[in-house]
Amino acid sequence: MSPTKQTFITAFALFSLFFGAGNLVLPPFIGYNSGPAWPWVTLGFALSAVCIPILAIYGHARLQGTMMDFAKKVSPGFALIYSLVVYAIAIALPAPRTASVTYEMAVEPYFEFSPLLLSTIYFVLVLFFVMNRNQILSLIGKYLTPMILIILAVIILIGLGGAGEGMRPSIFENNFVAGILEGYQTFDAIGGVVVGGVIVISFQLQGKFDYQQTKSMIGRAGLIAGTGLFLVYAGLIALGAHFNVNVDIQERSELLFYLSNFTLGKVGAAGLSVLVALACFTTAVGIVAGTADFIKGLAGGSSRAYVITSIVACLAGVVMGQFDVHYIIEVAVPALMFIYPVTIVLVLLNVLPDRWASALVFKCTIATTVLFSVPTFVNSMMYSETFAVLEEQLPLGNEQMAWVIPALITFAIVNVFLMIKKEPVQNQN
Repeated sequence: MSPTKQTFITAFALFSLFFGAGNLVLPPFIGYNSGPAWPWVTLGFALSAVCIPILAIYGHARLQGTMMDFAKKVSPGFALIYSLVVYAIAIALPAPRTASVTYEMAVEPYFEFSPLLLSTIYFVLVLFFVMNRNQILSLIGKYLTPMILIILAVIILIGLGGAGEGMRPSIFENNFVAGILEGYQTFDAIGGVVVGGVIVISFQLQGKFDYQQTKSMIGRAGLIAGTGLFLVYAGLIALGAHFNVNVDIQERSELLFYLSNFTLGKVGAAGLSVLVALACFTTAVGIVAGTADFIKGLAGGSSRAYVITSIVACLAGVVMGQFDVHYIIEVAVPALMFIYPVTIVLVLLNVLPDRWASALVFKCTIATTVLFSVPTFVNSMMYSETFAVLEEQLPLGNEQMAWVIPALITFAIVNVFLMIKKEPVQNQN
C-alpha cells in the first residue's frame, strides 16, 4: 500500500474513532442553546474537541510508544498512575456511553428491547472486533467513515437549507468557554491519547514504514481528520442554532432525532440510527483495544493480558452501558474536571520542542495544573463553601478553568529560570 493511500485510510480511521457518541449528540444541542453566538461556541468546542485531540495524535507520532511516554518526563510513577486512571475512565464512561446512545437513538424508538440486553450484545460485538484488531484500520477506514460522512452531510445541508429565520439569544454568559467545556464531554483529548497508541501499533504491525514515514503519515492523517471533524462540528452546531426557534427541546438526543426527521423524514431517522450505531461502535472498539494494548505492554507483551483486559473492559461496558446518557454525562463531570486539564497540558508539552519542555518544566507545570484543578474537581463532586470561595478568587475560576493561567505562568517561569541558569555556562565557552 502506498504512503498516500495509507495516510487517507488512517485519516478516515481517526475520524471514525473520534466521532462517537458525544461527538454526535453534543454539537447540535450546544448550538441550539447558543443561537446567534454559535460561531463563538464552535471555536471553543473545536479547541477542546478538535485541536487538542489532533495534537495528541501528533504527540504519539513523535513518541511512537505507549501512553506512558506522554507523562514519563514527570516521573515513571506519575506516568503509570495517570495512564491507569485515564484507561479506567475510558472503559468506565465514554465506552459504555456509546452503547447507551446507541440504545436511545437507534434501538429504543423502533424496538421493545431491554437496555441491558442491547448493552450485552453490543459489547460482545466490540470484543469480537478487538480480538481481530489487525483489521480494525482497514475496516473502519474503507467502509464505515464514508457512510458516516455522507449521512451527516445530507442532514446538515438539507437542514440548513430549510431552517427558519431568526434565533433565540444564547443562554451562556461566555459562549467561547461554554464551547470549551462542552468539548470536554466528547472525551476526545483522552481519546487522542488512548487511540493514538492504536494507530501507532497498527503501523508497527504492518512493518512497512520507518520512524520518519510513520510520523509524517500519522501527522498528515491527523490534519485531514481534524479538518473533517471541524467541518462536521461546525455544521451540526449551526444546524442546532438555526432551529432553536422552531421547537422547545430539553434533551440532546431528542434534538438530534427531531433534526433527522425534519430533514429526511422517516428515511432520515433510519439513516441517523445507522450513523449512531456505526459512530458509537467504532469508538468503543478503539477505546477497548487501546486499553488492552496498554495492559499488554505492562505485562511484558502477554497475549493473555490483552484478552483478559478486553473481556473486563467489555464487562464494564455491559454494566454501565445499560444506564441512560444523561446519567453517564452527570457521573463523568467530576472526572473530566480533574483529568482533562492534566491531559491538555501533557498533550501541549509533548508537541513542543524539547528545549521548551524539559523534565523540570513537565514536573512543575503538571504539579501546578493538578493543584489548581482541585477546587473545581471538589465542587463538581459536592459543593464546598471553602473551595467555592477559593475558586471564585482564582482567575477564570468562575469559568471552571482556574488552572489555565497558573499553568502558563509556571511554564514561563521555569523556562526563564532554565535559560538564566544555562547562560553562564554558555558564556564561559
